[in-house]
Amino acid sequence: MLGILARTMVKAGMVKPSGLVKPVSVTRITGRYLAHQEGLPKLPVPPLKQTCDRYLAALDPIVDPEELNHTRHLLEEFQKPGGVGERLQKGLEQRAKKMENWLSDWWLQTAYLDYRMPVVIHSSPGVVLPRMVFNDRQGQMRYAAKLIAGVLDFKSMIDNETLPVEYLGGKPLCMNQYYQVLSSCRIPGTKRDTVVNYALDKRPPTHITVVHNFQFFVLDVYNSDSTPLTVDQIYLQLEKIWNSSLQSNKEPIGILTSNHRNSWGKAYNNLIKDKTNKESVRAIQKSIFTVCLDAALPRASDDMYRTRAGVQMLHGGGSRWNSGNRWFDKTLQFIIGEDGTCGLIYEHAPAEGPPIVSLIDHVVEYTKKSEMVRTPMVPLRMPQKLRFNITPEIKKDIEEAKQNMNIMVHDLDIKVNVFSHFGKDFPKSQKMSPDAFIQVALQLAYYRIYKRCCPTYESASLRMFRLGRTDTIRSTSVDSARFVKAMDDPAKHNTEKVALLDKAIKAHRAYTDMAIRGQAIDRHLLGLKLQAIEDLAALPEIFMDTSYAVALHFNLSTSQVPAKTDCVMCFGPVVPDGYGVCYNPMDTHINFAVSAFNSCQDTNAARLAQGLEDSLVDMKNLLEQTPKARL
Repeated sequence: MLGILARTMVKAGMVKPSGLVKPVSVTRITGRYLAHQEGLPKLPVPPLKQTCDRYLAALDPIVDPEELNHTRHLLEEFQKPGGVGERLQKGLEQRAKKMENWLSDWWLQTAYLDYRMPVVIHSSPGVVLPRMVFNDRQGQMRYAAKLIAGVLDFKSMIDNETLPVEYLGGKPLCMNQYYQVLSSCRIPGTKRDTVVNYALDKRPPTHITVVHNFQFFVLDVYNSDSTPLTVDQIYLQLEKIWNSSLQSNKEPIGILTSNHRNSWGKAYNNLIKDKTNKESVRAIQKSIFTVCLDAALPRASDDMYRTRAGVQMLHGGGSRWNSGNRWFDKTLQFIIGEDGTCGLIYEHAPAEGPPIVSLIDHVVEYTKKSEMVRTPMVPLRMPQKLRFNITPEIKKDIEEAKQNMNIMVHDLDIKVNVFSHFGKDFPKSQKMSPDAFIQVALQLAYYRIYKRCCPTYESASLRMFRLGRTDTIRSTSVDSARFVKAMDDPAKHNTEKVALLDKAIKAHRAYTDMAIRGQAIDRHLLGLKLQAIEDLAALPEIFMDTSYAVALHFNLSTSQVPAKTDCVMCFGPVVPDGYGVCYNPMDTHINFAVSAFNSCQDTNAARLAQGLEDSLVDMKNLLEQTPKARL
């Protein structure tokens, strides 16, 4: 009922031009979001034996038999009645009874806030939007103004609790992440970070931050009666910002946020000792979101546009280009380049890709609408430029951050491709899951290059549960290994290959279903390990085992992020000798982003991207050339 109500209200509200949306306080229907959240089930703790059995099965294709045997003995020991495993399992079950979600706090800490690598490349995903054509900078400003108005339109649905509830397999999903992405920011610490969210303050923020030529401005986006500024009003304000920041700032203060977290934590404490600096930083942190008006990069050929745009979204191109035109701790930063390169980067701690994509889809649609709102002729205050006092020590920190950023920029190897042979349409015509089809093709591409199977991570949503984040779909299975080894074996007949492909795809589908229902193994094993750290003097041997280290060394870190918009998300690898692979399957094509590190001799993004295209085509040909014998 709730979903239908929310959806009809949204549909009814969306035909109105945004300037006519009533002030937030009037239309706020309190409690609907809360009632929805309370109706969601809690994340289960899977049975211990089930996880141990599935863990062994997942290890089979990626560790050698001797190692597997050793792990089997350790798991038997771990599961003995009255033993360590049982104690830890009981502890987890108790934790699950007491908490809204036994995993979410632990996950936020271990996956994000305790992680000390820079958020740039290593954690924050970028999104490449379709290229815009701006004939002049007025075009850039105009688009930026529409985009800002579109985000505010989406924000009104969050504030009024009229966001349509999402469903997966007929089950309502947790909507909490939508309430975490606006007016929030990560704060660096010298040992661990924190996240602040100002959206729930008594007086929530009413401004955004705009960065141009490394200079930060506060732009108020609401009138005194709480109505959002119109597109025309925002455009005029952006013009003022542009005209008062024509020269590039000598010190790109924002580049500090790209450094190693401990270094940035130390520099941050030093930076905010100064009262002016502290107020400026606080204004950025409190802002609803950030808009980065980027300088044009050197021209690139059309087929290189997406790859270049991927680089621009992930890190800005280095200290000479736009890397200083960011505040990487900010949850949401929209990037609008003078040359029509558009997209965003988001800080990963508060949310996964799907809520971000849902916001993007809304905003992109909004920017296509023609304006119907008459702009009131009210003179608007000049946007406030944020001042920073740069001491010699801060200057030194900026120089260090610049050098480190440029090293990261040189190390990132990325290829963003459009696979145009087919999209979701072909696997669907074969009654196969498009995601499973792509994942098996990726397994085949990797095997063809390296002649081995590797640990593979695909994120699965746990949003069927209250405060759910993600678990891991382990795409490398016994079945996928059998298929990839058979595919290029001339001794095998096509009918056998098709049967093995079918089995591999079904195995992936089954693992996916298991994961979204809270029955995967990775978060459960992590929970048992963290429980052991809290409860025991020593870590159980299964967590000191070579197999565990191998299982967590994800040479392929992958994610499907579907969108209505013809966009693609990109992120860096999670291990030095690995790949990051993200894809958006559209009806008749697939957008891919593949990343690797240049410092690793064995990896090459373009080679894997090409291998993936070849595998997809070969799998399609195999199915089309083989008589339908499948059940």
